[in-house]
Amino acid sequence: MTTARLGLAADEPSIVQTVSLPAVAEAGRNIIRNVETVIDGKHDAVLIALTVLLAGGHLLIEDVPGVGKTMLAKALARSVDCTVGRIQFTPDLLPSDVTGVSVFNQAQNRFEFKPGPVFANIVIGDEINRASPKTQSALLECMEERQITVDGATYPLDLPFTVVATQNPIEMEGTYALPEAQRDRFMARISMGYPDAGSELAMLDSRDDTSPLSRIEPVVSGAELRAMMAAARGVFASGAVKEYAVNLVRATRDDRELRLGASPRATLQLIRAAKAQAALHGREYVLPDDIDSLAVAVLGHRLVPTSRALGHHHQDSTPLIEEIVRRIVAATPVPVGAQGRP
Repeated sequence: MTTARLGLAADEPSIVQTVSLPAVAEAGRNIIRNVETVIDGKHDAVLIALTVLLAGGHLLIEDVPGVGKTMLAKALARSVDCTVGRIQFTPDLLPSDVTGVSVFNQAQNRFEFKPGPVFANIVIGDEINRASPKTQSALLECMEERQITVDGATYPLDLPFTVVATQNPIEMEGTYALPEAQRDRFMARISMGYPDAGSELAMLDSRDDTSPLSRIEPVVSGAELRAMMAAARGVFASGAVKEYAVNLVRATRDDRELRLGASPRATLQLIRAAKAQAALHGREYVLPDDIDSLAVAVLGHRLVPTSRALGHHHQDSTPLIEEIVRRIVAATPVPVGAQGRP
């Protein structure tokens, strides 16, 4: 893809240009095709990952080892011509290894700040729940406020800024569960799942000698991505659609099977994600179907079931929570007027 196809000025990368929604949809399809040269048979996961990127949110990819979590994060990052930071979370990782550290410069007789890997447009946090809670908390400020404070000085982060983190299920050895405050900062959580037989067979042929990641080239520039994000923010969400999102989120707070419901931040991010998904379909307005299709991904990781509801699920509450969200979606009526154009 070239900048001309999106109508952007190649010599003004710092200025956010306007772009039509059909052009956003076309660019989105190009990114998805690019990522799917690496990730086989996971179209829904790739679509939600791109939706989160376009909405300016953060993505949590949770699944067992070896199913392509990091591969998806890398493929998405390499499909966009932005700066990328990589953090391998381990039990001995320190907060300063994430944010950066002040180093004394003897020649100038003063301290200088050396930025950490979090100073990038797309930050890949691999196995985030293998680090201690102290190190995990180093991401809280940057994920919410897009800034880092070190030694009393605050450093803004360049936009766009997205964290794509992977984690193993909490029942696996050597993991620390993410606290509710940090899970709430992720716009969506997805699982990869095992590939079907055909995709796994194709993988044996395509990855026998080289990694397909080595062949991925950016299909969207940083200026194009900023223009796409601005167009997504401009998508219309009617009052009835917003009311529907609020009703869904409030229903999680009143559900008898849930000990902790979704926060107001969840409502805001559900609408933002729905706008981005509508933009990827070339639509100028949000439909209730956009809300429904994103409800599990956006709300699920924020909910905590009661011990009685958890029952035989033990530590793996994900299937139960997904079932509860789908039940709430099915039981929540769509307000009149939520289906129309602006």
